Amino acid sequence: MVKAEDFTFRGLNKMGDTNNPVGSNVTQVNVNQLPGLNTFGISMVRIDYAPYGQNAPHTHPRATEILVVIEGSLLVGFVTSNTDNKLFTQRLEKGDVFVFPEGLIHFQQNVGHGYAVAIAALSSQNPGAITIANAVFGSDPKISDDILAKAFQVDKEVIDKIQSNF
Repeated sequence: MVKAEDFTFRGLNKMGDTNNPVGSNVTQVNVNQLPGLNTFGISMVRIDYAPYGQNAPHTHPRATEILVVIEGSLLVGFVTSNTDNKLFTQRLEKGDVFVFPEGLIHFQQNVGHGYAVAIAALSSQNPGAITIANAVFGSDPKISDDILAKAFQVDKEVIDKIQSNF
């Protein structure tokens, strides 16, 4: 029942819609879009960035990511795990490559004046993605204001304001 189409994905040549609050778009090519990836332990994405757009802090719980800049300039970085929480950042230009270790919070931001594009490969057919702000402030049902206010060491009103954006 396997066919050639199971091993083909078309569309990475097309720019994604970056007209959103973070100014980026991720086009995924994982086992859900490309069934032929099943059992291969790999996937990829195309990330488009509007000027000053970002791929907000997120994590892939099941994959290491290697990213190459195709167009533009990106500031990229990741944070090590507790207790050090050390930030590693680098400015990348066209053709530069950066690796984000599995499970660590990381981000990219377009620091150029035009659009930017990157391609990333991930070491899982289904790497998962947890966008930190969406998960913390946009959960359904909401995480208690008491919990978030204490965790972020701010007033509950600040939490309510942030949650209202999600």
